[in-house]
Amino acid sequence: MEEPLLQHRDERGVVTLTLNRPQSFNALSEAMLAALADSLVSLATDESVRAVVLGAAGKAFCAGHDLKEMRADPSLEYYQRLFAQCSAVMLAIQHLDVPVIARVQGLATAAGCQLVAMCDLAVASSDARFAVSGVNVGLFCSTPGVALSRNLSRKAAFEMLVTGEFISAAEAQAKGLVNRVAAPEALDEAVESLVASIVAKPRVAVAMGKALFYRQLEEGIGSAYDDAAATMACNMMDPSALEGVQAFIDKRPPNWVVEQI
Repeated sequence: MEEPLLQHRDERGVVTLTLNRPQSFNALSEAMLAALADSLVSLATDESVRAVVLGAAGKAFCAGHDLKEMRADPSLEYYQRLFAQCSAVMLAIQHLDVPVIARVQGLATAAGCQLVAMCDLAVASSDARFAVSGVNVGLFCSTPGVALSRNLSRKAAFEMLVTGEFISAAEAQAKGLVNRVAAPEALDEAVESLVASIVAKPRVAVAMGKALFYRQLEEGIGSAYDDAAATMACNMMDPSALEGVQAFIDKRPPNWVVEQI
């Protein structure tokens, strides 16, 4: 049997996770979710990791949950366990210290669209299409709606959820679901552009910033400012920030070589 998830790491500490069920449009089977969970748990404790790229094999990014698998065991207990498993994977992406970039080609539907929305950044091929289409089979995409409503405006997210209609890559960029759109042949180059920019920065600053970014989104504005100020003060005491500021004053490039090893 094929491995449902492939993992590759380059010399910079950039890890690529590849959904590897192309014959099923990379549907999120229980085995796929378990493999993703295991990889994310392992990466969460590895301080040599600088960024994660989440991609997929074949013509599609991810068609959502495996409906055949879901239909084989129609019990409330099973569905509760399955959606809890999926939600845990989605949250693990957000809780990872380093940025996670979705590399999207072809279709990203239902929980596959949710996966794109939960990644910190997303780069899509110009031929990619997105939908939360569960409503078309009588299943409102409730859990994808959590992620979608935190990326798009309320009305744009709700329209996608209640119509199940597809949007193009260009529309996804305009609505805030993806950051960049590239021609299919330039997709890897566009992903690498983001990766290179991230790994050029101190890991500690990015990690502190990502954690604060998501915390403050769920807080009131007063609490968000308090949290952000405390985070910046701690960040400023880190050697990489002190070196960066001094380098700016001295009008020279920062020397972060030791910090990044």
